Parts: sequence; structure tokens; C-alpha cells
Amino acid sequence: MHDILETVEAWKRDGRRVALATVVEVEHSAPRDPGSVMAVSDAGAVAGSVSGGCVEGAVYQEAQDVLASGRARLVTYGISDEQAIEHGLTCGGTIHVFVERLDW
Repeated sequence: MHDILETVEAWKRDGRRVALATVVEVEHSAPRDPGSVMAVSDAGAVAGSVSGGCVEGAVYQEAQDVLASGRARLVTYGISDEQAIEHGLTCGGTIHVFVERLDW
């Protein structure tokens, strides 16, 4: 969070609404550890990362939905070992991401 805090604070000073996505749990293997964060502004700007690839796009969309509704949610993304091998990855894994609107 420290690496994106200045960006989030700047967005808030500019009157932007911001959603924060935080990896809260990892099962097996994942590109990012628990505590990794990605912030998304209502202008569409992004800071940080929770995973990579197509998961980032899915989390971005969840963040936009949370900004619109104000309702936080826990989302899960995963791939089995078999699917991972089919796609050239060494192993599968699952991440659980909590997405919330920052109302401060």
C-alpha cells in the first residue's frame, strides 16, 4: 500500500472517488502475496497490482462496479493445476481479493 499511497491521496485531493482492491488470501501459487493492492479511480486510472494478466482487468471492472454501487465485495479468481499446465504455467492457484470504495 505504501507504494501507491501518494497516488491515492492525490486522486482524493483532486476530488476523485477511489476503489481499493486488496489480496486477502492466496491458495497455492500466485504472482502477488496477501496485502498486495491495486487502486482504481473513477477516472479510470490504476495504481498498483493484485495479480497480472486477465485478472487485473477483471479486478478493474469489479472496482468500477464498487465505485458505482458503494458496496464492497470479496471476489475469487483461480486456475487449476491442469488448466495452468495447458496454458504454459507451472502450477495453478487462487487469490481472494477484497474490493472496497475509499470513503475518506
